[in-house]
Amino acid sequence: MPWIYLLLAGIFEIGFAIGMKYSDGFSKPLPTVATVVAALISLFLMSQAMKTIPVGTAYAIWTGIGALGVAVLGIFLFNDSASPARLGCVALIVAGVIGLKLVSTP
Repeated sequence: MPWIYLLLAGIFEIGFAIGMKYSDGFSKPLPTVATVVAALISLFLMSQAMKTIPVGTAYAIWTGIGALGVAVLGIFLFNDSASPARLGCVALIVAGVIGLKLVSTP
């Protein structure tokens, strides 16, 4: 169950980061509220996951999921660059997240 919490925390981390873009510096009420709610849910789920997953592993995977999701959504939603170098760096993040999962015990 802690890995499911961590995955969900990462997904809400993506929502939090994308929400910040849509909130326009927290000047738009609805996106701002959604962003804050996503952040709170993400942090709560992360805290549950860290009851059994080592803090360094949990944090690295949480931020990796967030970075991957935001990078991909940035390409589709905001026309961020999809250059081979950028995609290669995203692939390294994915490799790191998978590696951490494989070497973690809980």
